[in-house]
Amino acid sequence: MDKLKQMEAFVDAVEKGSLARAALEQNITPVMLGRRIDALEKRLGVKLLHRTTRHLTLTEQGQVFLDHCKKLLFDVGVAETIVSEGRYKASGHLIVSAPAAFGRLHVAPHASAFVAANPKVRVSFNLTDQVVDLVREGYDVGIRIGGVIDPNFVAVKLATNRRVVCATPEYFERYGIPRTLDDLAHHNCLAFNLQGGQQRGWYFQKEGKAITVRVQGNLDCNDGELLHRWASEGIGLAWRSTWEIQAQLAAGELITVLDEYALPDYDIVAVYVQQRHLPAKVRFFIDALKATYAQPGYWSRPMPSNLPAP
Repeated sequence: MDKLKQMEAFVDAVEKGSLARAALEQNITPVMLGRRIDALEKRLGVKLLHRTTRHLTLTEQGQVFLDHCKKLLFDVGVAETIVSEGRYKASGHLIVSAPAAFGRLHVAPHASAFVAANPKVRVSFNLTDQVVDLVREGYDVGIRIGGVIDPNFVAVKLATNRRVVCATPEYFERYGIPRTLDDLAHHNCLAFNLQGGQQRGWYFQKEGKAITVRVQGNLDCNDGELLHRWASEGIGLAWRSTWEIQAQLAAGELITVLDEYALPDYDIVAVYVQQRHLPAKVRFFIDALKATYAQPGYWSRPMPSNLPAP
């Protein structure tokens, strides 16, 4: 029998003055309540109450035990209240990891509104393109774009993304539009170098199969925002994510090509460790991002920081 239930039965019986009134309070029968007290006394090996049909009298040991039971039950109630409120009222330190460029454009800009709505939360960001170990490095939530998710983590979809080949209208006027993947060999393709981790090339699908195309250009780097800037300046083609360029696509500043070869859409997700009770600070933050990204036209809105300054 549950120890706490036994203690509650004992305390209620003393405070109410009878088993019947205590049983009514706990919504059980007097017989069941009496059995809980009997089990408690048997487990402790002492008599706590002298019971008659009309009176309950504490023994000396019962009085000592009563004081400790009251304190214990009070502390349990406080602990349950704190934990329960923590599921509905966000508080504490929220530590977030996100990809560098995506975090700067689409995560960190919404932090001030989140903190204003949840004033008891303090938020820290680590914006990095490295995949961090959330558990070992102490993160509450990580934002991931595609890739394999550890089965020990929960992934919540925030939005959909796609990789596309793009350039400015002026570039296509000067050098023509590539119609096939083989045409990429005749274009100035702006790509990551070895330090950027994308030396193998650009990924596409053709006739239902994934393929890789090695590309070349007169500029390469290890920074995606710089590639984005060069493409926006009309220097060449870039293979970029729609979350990064959607506003420019909507404005006609960039145009996509070879869309029929693009890989299927993949998700932008929030990732956290599986846990029985997700803290409100994490749940509210994820819900806030989902609601923001779901706003009509969100991805097409011009953003002041959408393009790195020269």
